[in-house]
Amino acid sequence: MLIAFPVLIGALGRIPVGALTDRYGGRAVMAAVAFASVVPVLLLGFAGDSYPVLLVLGFFLGIAGTSFAVGVPFVSRWHAPNKRGFATGVFGAGMGGTALSAFLTPYLADMIGLLGTHVFMAVALALMGVLVLVVCRNPPGWVPSTAPLAPRLREALVLRATWQNIALYAVAFGGFVAFSTYLPTLLHNAHGFVQTEAGLRTAGFALVAVVARPAGGALSDRIGPARVCLVSFAGTTLTAGALVFQPSVELAAGTVFVLMAGFLGLGTGGVFALVAQLVEPVRDGTVTGLVGAAGGLGGYFPPLVMGAVFQNTGSYAPGFVLLAAVALGTAVYTALAFREVPAGVRSGPGRPGHSA
Repeated sequence: MLIAFPVLIGALGRIPVGALTDRYGGRAVMAAVAFASVVPVLLLGFAGDSYPVLLVLGFFLGIAGTSFAVGVPFVSRWHAPNKRGFATGVFGAGMGGTALSAFLTPYLADMIGLLGTHVFMAVALALMGVLVLVVCRNPPGWVPSTAPLAPRLREALVLRATWQNIALYAVAFGGFVAFSTYLPTLLHNAHGFVQTEAGLRTAGFALVAVVARPAGGALSDRIGPARVCLVSFAGTTLTAGALVFQPSVELAAGTVFVLMAGFLGLGTGGVFALVAQLVEPVRDGTVTGLVGAAGGLGGYFPPLVMGAVFQNTGSYAPGFVLLAAVALGTAVYTALAFREVPAGVRSGPGRPGHSA
């Protein structure tokens, strides 16, 4: 619960924060998110072992996870339609910060203590907020949305493109989050790796996915995001299918999971290139928040399923069968639902983004 709480808040909080980005602009909202995250990060250094206090601070710590819903529309609006895939992919590669933090925090705690580590992170967040205010500007031509929050959410939710991208991102980013979280446990239980070895392989998994994300965005600019998403889900189907047959330790822990990370990373880059093409600029913050929330929630449940499967069967194979089936269904849906939209063409009648 303590670990999941900030993740859930960060996922669900993307919905209102994305809408606020449409209203107040990415510069102001990104700075506000950074400054609002300083206090819980700093107070965590003083919280000790008090579970209720940690839970409350975890709630506010989730605010930092909403930054994704600010950055994607902010970055997208600065670039021409045929460059937005790569631009949003580069921004999205910041998801590697989670893995970097998990890797560096223990070393920082050993060097400067737990309190010193939290002070260091709080200062970094404050500096980022100041840097955003000093350096960043809202994109040329940006016009704030003056409609109230509830109507904007309703407008976004009647767009077919919103639900289509929610489905795709829940699988692509949800798969990345799920394996980044659960892979150390899986490698330990299924292949006998000690936690340090499993952690290194998980870091490799995350690194490949992070690098693949801007690659997916760049490919989307060249061949179209729907094709990139199709390749992503087809590749995920094949790699999950290979894991059903429980290949040798190094093949499973090395090649297959690395390939899966690459395919999932391509998909995360492709989905938001698709959002940039199908959604009008005045709505893309709200839609990005909804899609981002789906990705975060998509990564919450698979570890629970995999754990239950292993506990009841002693094998992860049924879980990989389920993953392969979901990825295959998503690939088929992608192939059937999306006709390629030329760069710069937004949602309208007859296109996937038109209201359902």
